[in-house]
Amino acid sequence: MNFAFAGAVSGLVAVALGAFAAHGLKSKLTPEMLAIFETGARYQMYHAFALLAAAWAAGQGAAASPAFARAAGWCFLAGTLLFSGSLYALALTGLRKLGIVTPFGGVFFLAGWGLLAFSFLARR
Repeated sequence: MNFAFAGAVSGLVAVALGAFAAHGLKSKLTPEMLAIFETGARYQMYHAFALLAAAWAAGQGAAASPAFARAAGWCFLAGTLLFSGSLYALALTGLRKLGIVTPFGGVFFLAGWGLLAFSFLARR
């Protein structure tokens, strides 16, 4: 997986969805649902940068263990899909049951950050 490409595309999508929320959804969603949508976009952007960091760590030999950096990248991707994706779907549909998925995305985000940190400490 090319995590640098995935990070760049994820950042592009986060900006586009954030702008869509600010301009296209502001009059269509309740303030609560708009805030939920914006949280999804914000966390997607944070983790677009995290994907770029994982790509750099794995590809430039900056990490003592590139395998852990790659695993972090997969966790950031999974977290974005589950966390941000569930928040987007919740805000757009109002189906509160979708909120059950969000914490799983958060766990992937945490695991990704932990793996990225460990990638700089692990011995080759």
